[in-house]
Amino acid sequence: MLDEQVGFVLRRAHQRHMTIFAERMDSLTPQQFSTLYRLALSKAPLSQNALGRSVAMDAATTKGVVNRLEARGLIVTEKDKEDRRRYLLSATEAGKALIAECVPVVRSITEETLKPLTEAERRTLLALLDKIS
Repeated sequence: MLDEQVGFVLRRAHQRHMTIFAERMDSLTPQQFSTLYRLALSKAPLSQNALGRSVAMDAATTKGVVNRLEARGLIVTEKDKEDRRRYLLSATEAGKALIAECVPVVRSITEETLKPLTEAERRTLLALLDKIS
């Protein structure tokens, strides 16, 4: 019965992916990559709240990731001129350069994770996972 439980199977797949990620990526965690990637590609600064939603992280996790990226000089925060309670986040040039270096590595991680699947199975898996998330 356990092997038929979606949570168990998803956890095993996630563990496999995280192992591959850890073996190949030494500069960013998956959460840091997602956060920095969103900021690097954004045409305008993002609020911390909007950023967290865009990478599916709760507020506390987003805050911790933002703090670590900011400490490394990969992002900057500034007060929103229209709403002084809100901070706006942007990737620095160093952050954008790191993302450019990491994208090929992340693509290879995805390729290795999905290696047992055919191209059609990959598309189907990603579509189905997107549908339930």
